[in-house]
Amino acid sequence: MFVTDIRKEFYDVVVNQRVALLVSSDIDALCACKILQALFHCDQVQYTLVPVTGWQELETAFLEHKEQFRYFVLINCGANVDLLETLQPEEDSIFFMCDTHRPVDVVNVYNDTQIKLLIKQDDDLNVPAYDDIFRDDEEEDGEDSGNESDGGSEPSGKRRRFDEGALERRIERQRAKREWEARRREILFDYEQYEYHGTSSAMVMFELAWVMTKDTKDMLWWAIIGLTDQWIHDKITHMKYVTDVATLQRHVSRHNHRNEDEENSLSIDCMRVSFEYDLRLALYQHWSLYESICNSCYTSSSFKLWSMNGQKKLQEFLADMGLPLKQVRQKFNSMDMSIKENLRDVIEESSNKYGMKDIRIQTFSVHFGFKNKFLASDVVHGAAALLENVEKDENGSDNFIKALDCLSRSNLDRLHHGIDLAKKKLMAIQQTVASCICTNLILSQGPFLYCYLMEGTPDVKLFSKPMSLTLLCKYLLKAFVRSTRNKRCRILPLIMAAPLDLEKGTVIVLGIPPETETSDKKNFFGRAFEKAAESTNSRTLHDHFDTSIIELKMEDRSKFLDALVTLLS
Repeated sequence: MFVTDIRKEFYDVVVNQRVALLVSSDIDALCACKILQALFHCDQVQYTLVPVTGWQELETAFLEHKEQFRYFVLINCGANVDLLETLQPEEDSIFFMCDTHRPVDVVNVYNDTQIKLLIKQDDDLNVPAYDDIFRDDEEEDGEDSGNESDGGSEPSGKRRRFDEGALERRIERQRAKREWEARRREILFDYEQYEYHGTSSAMVMFELAWVMTKDTKDMLWWAIIGLTDQWIHDKITHMKYVTDVATLQRHVSRHNHRNEDEENSLSIDCMRVSFEYDLRLALYQHWSLYESICNSCYTSSSFKLWSMNGQKKLQEFLADMGLPLKQVRQKFNSMDMSIKENLRDVIEESSNKYGMKDIRIQTFSVHFGFKNKFLASDVVHGAAALLENVEKDENGSDNFIKALDCLSRSNLDRLHHGIDLAKKKLMAIQQTVASCICTNLILSQGPFLYCYLMEGTPDVKLFSKPMSLTLLCKYLLKAFVRSTRNKRCRILPLIMAAPLDLEKGTVIVLGIPPETETSDKKNFFGRAFEKAAESTNSRTLHDHFDTSIIELKMEDRSKFLDALVTLLS
């Protein structure tokens, strides 16, 4: 059931208990976890933190902890399946779920005892009515059998007529039941057909802190990072992003106003969060402007930097801005102050001439003392690179803890390391995009586009990770739409596959919706993957919390794709 008063029905319940905190591996979940940890530290709540990357890990974590804990808090996992069916818990286990995955499973919505959903009701949920999904058949059968047994003492002629009446009623009821079941299937299909994302979990947790008047600037900054993660990984519409930015902007103004009179507002270790109308250039303040333009999705796809013409266009663009190449190619921090002062306006002016009308985006930045300034997107890229670091063979939990640590202002060295890894990741993505387009690796399969990264492709190990593959998929589709002359291909979704485990012979498969200005970011591939795997008996593993990401046996790839083409045509 949905929790209406998050403080009374959630926080006041767990504050005197031991809590198991099961957290999904994405940046929004990390930020929500940081906020909840800070609140738990305030009230000295005992908790155990367990990172989970998929359904199997979630089940294992639950089995390991179900004896010691009654209360489980799930962040960004668990809401989009029937959790009680999946975990089979005892009747006294209570699950609090703060999850952005939609649609929320109807059994979770209507379970009043064990499932408590910390989900904003003003999200466009469209949950079907209870009576359309559930009905009590026992009563009806009971009425029927009662009538028949009463008839036993009647004379035989009367009983025959009565039996005919009862038979007609039963047939009528069975027909009504069949109609209701057909209608139920239709309603559930419409409701569960598309996967999409709701309000950031970090924002929901921040609102809890705000309601309890325990919100701090750190918590506000984590909420901002959680929202920015949804925007960078293309989980929400631009309209939703702008609306949520406005909500957070009000909180930023409130915090800044509150600290104006305090003496510590100028101390060296202070933290200042501010609203910015900044450039859509990835990590440009920690890189050179030239490399940032080359490796940002928005600019590289606008210029088509994989072609000679695109490179030429970029040089013209830099000349139009009047920026010397020496300045553009050196680290942003080392550029002349005179150039940096009005750099954003200069770039925006030239971008408009080159068709990049929305080079600037509403976002936030943070200053730690005088030296360190980060945009929210810098932190998202840095934390994501640490979370999916493939340079050392470390297990997922170590990477999870490092990514969690880099969000604290006491661990800026770790964040800088994450940003260095993120630069390598963005360069790998751009090189892969360029090679896929130049070697025509993107094939039109009819109802969708398909691209398979061959084993031996540089950085292929990086793209076995879900967030990196999602980012590559998004960049590749944007670039392909810019470069293709085929108008029909521009409105197609993209399925991408990359090698996952050579020993097991598996690939990771991911589907994303079409790249259009009005896209509602709703993804139908989750259902389609299930149906295609079912109809062909393909060996798949639907372990990821996002249903549009699956694992597939290499040998089953072609029959799985054929089934998808048939299904979606």
